Amino acid sequence: MFLGTYEHTLDAKGRLVMPVKFRSKLAGGCVVTPGQEGCLTVWPLEAFQKEYDRIANLPATDRSARMYRRTIFAGGADVVLDGQGRIPIPEHLREWSGMVKDVTVTGSGPLIEVWARGAWEAERDEAGEFFNNIESPLGLDGTSI
Repeated sequence: MFLGTYEHTLDAKGRLVMPVKFRSKLAGGCVVTPGQEGCLTVWPLEAFQKEYDRIANLPATDRSARMYRRTIFAGGADVVLDGQGRIPIPEHLREWSGMVKDVTVTGSGPLIEVWARGAWEAERDEAGEFFNNIESPLGLDGTSI
């Protein structure tokens, strides 16, 4: 699982040094896709395969499913860690997420999120406010958030 928050920068070629703790799980390659709320999602191949299988089984007649499928598959890119532990972030994904230089890499359980620094700070603050106002923790009353 991926945990923690790390501040990094993109180099002039759009490469991102991944946190050392994350590298062994990405050694076999990974997929970078648009994420929600403006982040990018980095999927280890095994996790992406599960998401691929889930998406592939969504009904083709459902517009929301088609839009999700298009966003993930058309916007995604296969990438490989280089010898310095970097992954290239394709230009179209940097533009989509508003990433220029300063980024925040966050562990998100089975996947990684990469945020433009300012976008992460706003999302972190909103998530913190939401978390502080949860009335019933997950599972205690039989429902989820």
